[in-house]
Amino acid sequence: MAQILDGRKLSEKIKERVKSDIEKLSRHSVDVGLGLLLAGENPSSKQYMYATVKSCEKVGIKAHQNKLPDDVSINEILNLIHSINKDERISGLLMFLPLPKKINARRVINEIAPEKDVDGLGSLSVGRLAADESTFQIFRQGDYDSLYSGEFMSAVSSFLPCTPFGVIRLLEHYGIDMKGRHAVVVGKSLAVGKPLSLMLLAKEATVTICHRETRDLGSYTRQADILCTATGIKGLIKGDMIKDGAVVVDIGINVLNDGSITGDVDFGSVEKKASFITPVPGGVGPVTIAMLLENTVRSAQRSHFLKHPLITG
Repeated sequence: MAQILDGRKLSEKIKERVKSDIEKLSRHSVDVGLGLLLAGENPSSKQYMYATVKSCEKVGIKAHQNKLPDDVSINEILNLIHSINKDERISGLLMFLPLPKKINARRVINEIAPEKDVDGLGSLSVGRLAADESTFQIFRQGDYDSLYSGEFMSAVSSFLPCTPFGVIRLLEHYGIDMKGRHAVVVGKSLAVGKPLSLMLLAKEATVTICHRETRDLGSYTRQADILCTATGIKGLIKGDMIKDGAVVVDIGINVLNDGSITGDVDFGSVEKKASFITPVPGGVGPVTIAMLLENTVRSAQRSHFLKHPLITG
């Protein structure tokens, strides 16, 4: 029977540190704000927004909520983003995806100022990750004081995408070594699959990426020491598709008609063969939100440091 990778426990640990850092900033009259921009009525996005607002309240981040109708124009969204980019009260901006179909998501996300792109999905942030210019952040997680001291603060000019960064943190929290392991990632989205693959490569895993055109998916997933799936297809991964002792990370989110949430993995059959497994909900989701809060406070710290580099603590 698999051990549960409990994202809630790690999330609370990260939030405690975030709350402490926010209290330190408040001594210098620095408030930390997070802009939230939701366009349309996507149920998963609405749940994510609600959970994010509650988490912000717990750590002392001011959530600036912006809810736009499904028929919003791209110009209205861009004008709002430009306003938030200039707003000194707001340290980061999260755009909930998917956007309404008529909206070009990449154009919108790339309008977010890089220093406020706390979800790490803008072209500059993704490019720096691909070029190994920002991956130093995943190697210093046991040494926060050093990473966010004056020595490194000016270098934290872009952020790692929250969900894949959260997966790496969750694996590390449970002592799961990635070096030399065969990691199979199912899904190639820019939000999860691609950046997660790059982070696993940086951790020196051997990485295989599968997607909707992959033939005989099970032949690949059965090779995985670490299987990460992020497709949003309920029950895609079944027990006969993994090998004994595999680590299974379910990043998929499906909101059912009754309001309950399930992932990509058929939990009952997979749990019997895996060594570790994430539940849905309660696995990657809480850590994603915690990473968003951490990136937001890092943005506030960096802004404060660049204005007052001699001030510490």
